[in-house]
Amino acid sequence: MSATSDLSNDLEIRTTRLYDAPRELVWKALTDPAHVDNWWGPDGFTNITHKHDRRPGGSWVFTMRGPDGTEYPNAITYREMVEPERLAFRHGAGEEEDAGADFHTLIRLEDVGGKTLLTMTATFKDKAARDLVIREYGAVEGGRQHLDKLAAYLERME
Repeated sequence: MSATSDLSNDLEIRTTRLYDAPRELVWKALTDPAHVDNWWGPDGFTNITHKHDRRPGGSWVFTMRGPDGTEYPNAITYREMVEPERLAFRHGAGEEEDAGADFHTLIRLEDVGGKTLLTMTATFKDKAARDLVIREYGAVEGGRQHLDKLAAYLERME
């Protein structure tokens, strides 16, 4: 089963995926720096981590390299980490917050009979900001690919 997306809320991109893996393993893949770079991002993208401070208030600063070699600066600031059920963060291009361009993401992990239902909700300041990342960066398809890559990585982790 592949990831699915919901755009029914004008401020959000909600992407879900059911994994045949326990929540604890999915949590580890989401939060452990030794694992995140191995799957994070859409198909064909790789990551170069510059800093990864995994705690509320800490930052993960990295560069995503696209299949064509284009580099995209990224910075995540962790807001909340409730193991193994909830991860919240601000996502932007740099460590300095930019209310006009940043978005906020909440990832929920739900135990479904030993499997894990992951719901990733990215929330934007307005519909125009959401639609920009959909149009310019392929955020909907990229989000699906992102979660599907996690599924493939989880199979190798087990």
